[in-house]
Amino acid sequence: MTGADGAPLRAALHALRLRLGLPAGFPPAVMAEAAEAAGSPDLSGHRDATDLPFLTIDPPDSTDLDQAMYLERRPHGFRVHYAIADVAAFVRPGGALDAEAHRRVTTLYFPDGKVPLHPPVLSEGAASLLPGGPRPAALWRIDLDTEGRTVATEVRRALVRSRAKLGYADVQRQIDAGTAEEPLALLKDIGLLREQQETVRGGISLDVPEQEMVERDGGYDLDYRAPVPAERWNAQISLLTGMAAAGIMRDSGTGILRTLPVAPDGAVARLRRSAEALHIDWPHHVAYAEVVRSLDPKEAAHAAFLQECTTLLRGAGYSVFDHGELPAPAVHAAVAELYTHCTAPLRRLVDRYAAELCLAASAGREPPEWLLQALDGLPKEMAEGTRRANTVERECVDLTEAALLGGRVGQVFDAFVIDVEDDDPAVGTVHVQDPAIVARIESGAPLPLGERLQVRLTRADLGPTKVLFAPA
Repeated sequence: MTGADGAPLRAALHALRLRLGLPAGFPPAVMAEAAEAAGSPDLSGHRDATDLPFLTIDPPDSTDLDQAMYLERRPHGFRVHYAIADVAAFVRPGGALDAEAHRRVTTLYFPDGKVPLHPPVLSEGAASLLPGGPRPAALWRIDLDTEGRTVATEVRRALVRSRAKLGYADVQRQIDAGTAEEPLALLKDIGLLREQQETVRGGISLDVPEQEMVERDGGYDLDYRAPVPAERWNAQISLLTGMAAAGIMRDSGTGILRTLPVAPDGAVARLRRSAEALHIDWPHHVAYAEVVRSLDPKEAAHAAFLQECTTLLRGAGYSVFDHGELPAPAVHAAVAELYTHCTAPLRRLVDRYAAELCLAASAGREPPEWLLQALDGLPKEMAEGTRRANTVERECVDLTEAALLGGRVGQVFDAFVIDVEDDDPAVGTVHVQDPAIVARIESGAPLPLGERLQVRLTRADLGPTKVLFAPA
């Protein structure tokens, strides 16, 4: 099918930016401070680690690169060198850049561009771990044993140089073909070991097919994209670092954690009903995490169930602690361990603070006063910023769906019923395979949760409801 006409969609996206009060650019004082910082970052305390051949793994068109890695095999395991962009080398506490970052909180992504956390001169230039450099970084060194368990952790400021910018598909091809050099080939070895450790902990990573907005010939399409294994292995390195950082904070007595309560029994019971409706085998003695790991996201019923599984991840937030008193809950239920966000400081405000806490603790210093003064307010700021980011993501997909289906009202599509409202089983959500649509359905009778259903498009416009289906 042809893609959605780009002009009406771009107008709707512009209206969304206005409705949410999003900035069109950065104030002159912020731009001036960013330009000055880009030319003269604070490099005090940065040791030289430019001899390590780092590489980055990101989507091909990404330029705001937070992480670079170099992996080594050691006599009794592995060593992970993980460089995270040192945003604090450019952002002066209390300055215009800092204040603007607290207003924005996260980078917001739209089909036709983004609203960045920091000015591009930093986020896509001087602070980004692009090939070349050198660049300032918080350099993590994490030693693992032969089974992938952490045995030692260190983080220090350093100057690093990335040698290569790789995409996920290219990494997967090299590893599958056996042509990857050892530092890259080890991503699979370490990633698989860390996935095994995740299983032992009782953690779970959802391999959910994503609705991906694709620009084509001046218009937009939606596709479902199942992540390649290299993305999972790469995510395990980030998770490893987030757990290591949380451990340092715990030991130092001060920190900010990413937390998620255990899902209530009612939510799990509801998920079991979805599994039964989708004909997914879930014996009562088998844990939820084990069932999820058995699924193939390329199968339509499995993909629909994985979408439902994301409901158990609702309720994640940030929790500050001091004087060694951990919050309750302290653990992130999906990670099944203490965990924090620290690996994406170019795109997420809290990560800069987590890095500074870990760097201070590792150096045997107290956290700086400017950090402690801001710490208590971070959970609320991050909650508001995350809600805004979720709204942008949801609205952008909804608008693209509506534009894509414009002119097709009355047509019939094959779908799965992936969600039914508890208080009104005649209202729910359907998962259409082609085109890649997840949208609301309203019926005159209870909907068959988990079953295939032919549905008729009854509405497709760029207004508040956007897309609506009914049983055919």
